[in-house]
Amino acid sequence: MNSSASQGKDVGLTQEMFEQLLAWLDEDRELAGKKYEEIRFQLINLFIGRGCRISEELADKTIDRVARKVKDIAGTYVGDPALYFYGVAKIIHLEYVRRKLIFPQDSLSRPEKDREQRYECLHLCIEKLSSVNRELILTYYGEGQTNEEQRRKLASRMRLELNALWVRVHRIREKLRRCVIECLKNREAQ
Repeated sequence: MNSSASQGKDVGLTQEMFEQLLAWLDEDRELAGKKYEEIRFQLINLFIGRGCRISEELADKTIDRVARKVKDIAGTYVGDPALYFYGVAKIIHLEYVRRKLIFPQDSLSRPEKDREQRYECLHLCIEKLSSVNRELILTYYGEGQTNEEQRRKLASRMRLELNALWVRVHRIREKLRRCVIECLKNREAQ
């Protein structure tokens, strides 16, 4: 097995899961390995293109998540398996953006308990927002709004200029950031 293939296993996959993933990609083991490498390469480029500093880690996390689902979907999934990876990558990117939204320095290597506390605080702080602001921030980031056309549509729906939408989202994001920091401080003090 080549080094990039073994990296896919290093993120918590069992040998059996990895074998099932390769079998799903192609019956021919050599072709499956090539497809795996191509998909991983494309995922890394996708994350780089979206400005992710930990693109290889995110690509491996995507592969890990897909590999865990292969047993359930292999028999019924129709189409190019690469497309399934890209769908999962969109979710992984959304999770990354959400972490980055509040904690720009955050990475996937932080302890799980620390991450859980942050998510709990983020959830509490989102719930404290007005319903309009909560809907706006969740729509803006929750739909993976990564291109200008999607943001223009959101601004139009809200009857705002694009710049006004950005300012509004920025203010909500800052309010959330301060709230989460305060929440975490309160938890540490207890």
